[in-house]
Formats: sequence, structure tokens, C-alpha cells
Amino acid sequence: MMKRMIQLFFTLLGGTLGFVYIPKVIKVLNFGDSLPTWIHSQYTGMVIGAVIFFMLTLSFVDSLVALIKSFEEKIIKAPVTDVLFGTIGLVFGLVIAFLIQIPLEGLNIVGISTVLPIFIYFFLAYFFFQVGFKKRDELINLFHISSKSKERRKETALEQAPQKPEKLYKIFDTSVIIDGRIADICQTGFLEGTIVIPHFVLEELQHIADSSDVLKRNRGRRGLDILNKIQKELDVNVEIYEGDFEDISEVDSKLVKLAQLISGVVVTNDFNLNKVCEFQGVSVLNINDLANAVKPVVLPGEELRVQVIKDGKEQNQGVGYLDDGTMIVVEEGHRYIGKMIDVIITSVLQTSAGRMIFAKPKLLEKAL
Repeated sequence: MMKRMIQLFFTLLGGTLGFVYIPKVIKVLNFGDSLPTWIHSQYTGMVIGAVIFFMLTLSFVDSLVALIKSFEEKIIKAPVTDVLFGTIGLVFGLVIAFLIQIPLEGLNIVGISTVLPIFIYFFLAYFFFQVGFKKRDELINLFHISSKSKERRKETALEQAPQKPEKLYKIFDTSVIIDGRIADICQTGFLEGTIVIPHFVLEELQHIADSSDVLKRNRGRRGLDILNKIQKELDVNVEIYEGDFEDISEVDSKLVKLAQLISGVVVTNDFNLNKVCEFQGVSVLNINDLANAVKPVVLPGEELRVQVIKDGKEQNQGVGYLDDGTMIVVEEGHRYIGKMIDVIITSVLQTSAGRMIFAKPKLLEKAL
């Protein structure tokens, strides 16, 4: 259908040009005496022009159709924000070009008043399209800041001091989605504000779900199930960020850039990403820190009952676990593997990666 429409367009264009110019060309070339009278007719010129242009379309119409379809696919796949801001930039450039053209028409200089406006239209249209397309994130942030400024103006004069703006956007990374605990945290209502799922995180999650490795594939599918649960079953506001940072390849770096752009908070359980965010001044919520914070507090000198289940890394060490998964390293616990024993806490090591408790058997303490 598109091929026929293109051929019809060029045929009509050829007929129009032939109707206007072919009789003039015949007259200029002085073929009037050697050709029949009907050749001089404008309608004959229209037919000749239409036939010539139709024959020409046969050589390039397929390539033109392929080019149009390729452009159409790119437009369809592009995020709505990219297309919208690119179009706004294009229109803005055309308006400026039109305003520049008005004084140029009054010069009446050959080349400047005719050719130069065409160049200006193409240049400004392309330039402002690129500006709108590539600076969409900064423009969105600018509008966001502008709307926030208007809201602040409406605040009453009774406020004594400016309050620190709240971090309303919580940006999830891939690790925290796959982990699964985030759904329960959202359900309890401890996580406030709008949850932002970047499109590049979804792509990484889908890539994991399509992996040939069974373990990775199961983790990816569980992450997708967690997202569906958060969006459909829980009473939270979830938004998909369609933008991307084409000049950045790493997903973690993109998350940091997005958090800086929208003044958001990165939610993760990735220890390394946590450190990168802290180094770059980006707010971060680590659910491992939250899990450690709500674990029962144990202090050196307290007694616990634990089952030693395996050897430790060092000689004569034994390892056990509390009900919440916290690992306990028992000195001289090798001989008690498989047994329930009372231990005395000697020290506690707390990090963002987890918590580790060191202890020694109570029987050994009594013997000393």
C-alpha cells in the first residue's frame, strides 16, 4: 500500500511539473516547427511528466519504502519522552527559522533571500530536534523544579525555617528486585513515596530471565514476579522511567545518574553500589542495613544456645546459625559439630554485607 502511495505521489508530481514546464522547454529548444502541434499542449506535457516520474520511481521506490519502515520502527521503539521532546525541539527550530526568514526576504539579494532560508530551516530544525532529544532528562528535571517552586510560593508565611526537601522517588536496582524482600517491606508501608523502576533495569532483569543458566533464569523470573506483585497487589505508586543514558554503559552508573537527576534515593542490597552512592553523595537505602537493624541485639558476654553444624575457616572453629540466618563462629567448636551447646558472645562484627557473631563454648569458659 505504501509503495503504491509513493508511486502515485511522484506520478502526480511529475504530471504537475510536466504541465507547467515541458511546453516551455519545447519552446526554448525551438522544436516547434519539427513537432506536431499537439505536442505543445500543456496536457501532453502533463502526461509526459507523469510517465517519466513513474518510470523513475521503479528504480528507487523499494529503497524508499525500506527507509520509511526503518524510520517508523525506530520511532515506535523510542520512548514517548524522546519523541515528544524531539518534536517540541523541531517545532521550536522551525518557528525560529521562520522569524529569521522574514527580514531576509526584504533584502532581495539572489541566493540570500531564496537559498539561505532553506539552509536555515534544515539546520535549525535538526539542531533543536537534537537538543530536545538528548536533553530531555534535564528538561524534565527543569519542569519538575519549576513546579516545586510554584508549590513553595503557595506555602504560608508562618513557616519559620525552610525544611529539607523529602526524597520522594525510590529507585529500585536489579539486586533488590531479585532479592524479593522488598515486596514485604512495601507491604508494611515503611517505604514512602513513588517507586521508580528504570527501563534499563527492566531490560537487565529480562536478560537475566532469558539466561541459559537455570539459576539466573529462576532469579530473573522471580524478580519479574516481585514487580508484578508490587504493581498490582500492593497499594503503592509505581512509575516506569523510560529514559536512558546512552553515553553510560554500566547499569549501576545509570542508577546513580538518575538519582542525581530526579533527586531520588537508590534502593539496593548491593554492597558495592551502596559505597558508590555514598561516595557520589547520592542517598541510598540498603535493605541489608534494614534487616540488620531489626535483628535482635546481642552483646558481648550474653549467652546463646546454638547448634554447631560445620567447620569454620580457621582451625578448630565451628559454625552455627541463629533463626534469622546470622552466622555464629564458635572458637574451639569443631568438637561440638552436630550438637546443641551454650555459648558466650565474645564480639559482634556489623557491616552492610551482614552481621557475624563470635563466641566460645560456655563449657570451655567454666573450665578456664
